[in-house]
Amino acid sequence: MTREELFGTIKRKKSYLCVGLDTDLTKIPKHLLTTDDPLFEFNKTIIDATSDLCVAYKPNIAFYEALGAKGWESLQKTLDYIPKDIFTIADAKRGDIGNTSSLYAKAFFETYTFDSVTVAPYMGKDSVSPFLAFEEKWVILLALTSNEGAYDFQTLKVNDKQQLFQKVLEKSQEWGSAEQLMYVVGATKAQALEDIRKIIPQHFLLVPGVGAQGGSLEEVSKYGMNSHCGLLVNSSRGIIYASNDHSFGDAARKAAQSIQQQMEGYLEKYLK
Repeated sequence: MTREELFGTIKRKKSYLCVGLDTDLTKIPKHLLTTDDPLFEFNKTIIDATSDLCVAYKPNIAFYEALGAKGWESLQKTLDYIPKDIFTIADAKRGDIGNTSSLYAKAFFETYTFDSVTVAPYMGKDSVSPFLAFEEKWVILLALTSNEGAYDFQTLKVNDKQQLFQKVLEKSQEWGSAEQLMYVVGATKAQALEDIRKIIPQHFLLVPGVGAQGGSLEEVSKYGMNSHCGLLVNSSRGIIYASNDHSFGDAARKAAQSIQQQMEGYLEKYLK
């Protein structure tokens, strides 16, 4: 999916919502546990309830690979079920030496045909470039994340003017363009978005942390939006676990609709 195609979907749906499919067998409604594939049955209901309200789905790969072959099968069925006009993100946080990265890229872009994959930048260009070799596929590079441990390394000063995450943003622009590189910036770091946009004005940002983690959707929209919207704001627990009874699909839809309606207003207000 190209940047223009993604922006077209955002304009059509009046939404920049990404729904995180962090599907945990210990949290899904118990009546699903008697089905042949509980993960897929849960995901199918969530997708049916939210696909007209969101522009992206982001399965967290750990929840699937932890279950072995059965989990990978559930992931494939989920990916096949997602409508083709919706952007898909393999939240895998890969990043290794070149040959290994090439195989990770092939796994998520050819075997599983995701549109994008999250990648850790710590090992540098040769660990990221293999992912960028695939046409109309995206690398979503970790930059400034929403977890507490982000302060251990990401905000360390590397010189008088830059923190480490800012160096990642600057340096990685030499590896790929705004047509193939996105960045993870946590919603709990919304105060940094204005400065981040000075470094990467045109790139899309994947923004987790709105909802359960307390990030402000309005602040993210105000400081992070650009001429192509430039935002994919993720909500996982707040949507998919809005209820754990038989009506969980309806509850998920209600939660997603609330966010989409806010986004519609922010697009009108802040789209540059």
